Amino acid sequence: MERYMPSGNAMIIERAASTPAMVADSRRAASSAKKRGYTLIELMIVMAIISILVSIAVPLYQKALIRTKESLLKNNLFTLRTVIDEYTFDKKKAPQTLQDLVNDGYLRAVPIDPITGNDQSWVTIMEDSITLVDQTQPGIWDVHSGSDLKSLEGTPYSSW
Repeated sequence: MERYMPSGNAMIIERAASTPAMVADSRRAASSAKKRGYTLIELMIVMAIISILVSIAVPLYQKALIRTKESLLKNNLFTLRTVIDEYTFDKKKAPQTLQDLVNDGYLRAVPIDPITGNDQSWVTIMEDSITLVDQTQPGIWDVHSGSDLKSLEGTPYSSW
């Protein structure tokens, strides 16, 4: 038993000696608490909650990865098209290959197509003979992804 006695600004706690019956009760309570575990129903409920959360999180994660790849593809296409235009304006002729852009210092390296995971899969569109800057050497006019997959919007990546 505990007894509280005021002493100035502080409280003093006096503990009375425990009886043998109180000690035995506390030991029984401690030993029964050690033996108690989770029931099968409790474990099944926890596993069901975890599986529901995982079934919601995995598709969202996969869509986020696809959105990231699509964003990177748009950025790479914009960069390639801009660099092709700059090369054509500076050299007065279009590049013959994407490697020409790297060789002449317009790019550090040909970017990787994030959908295919390869830098050799870019599909290049050559100039028409009517719109040629240099009539003797047709060059790259546009570039597209080499993937045959469709985006989250439903359009093929090769049409971007």
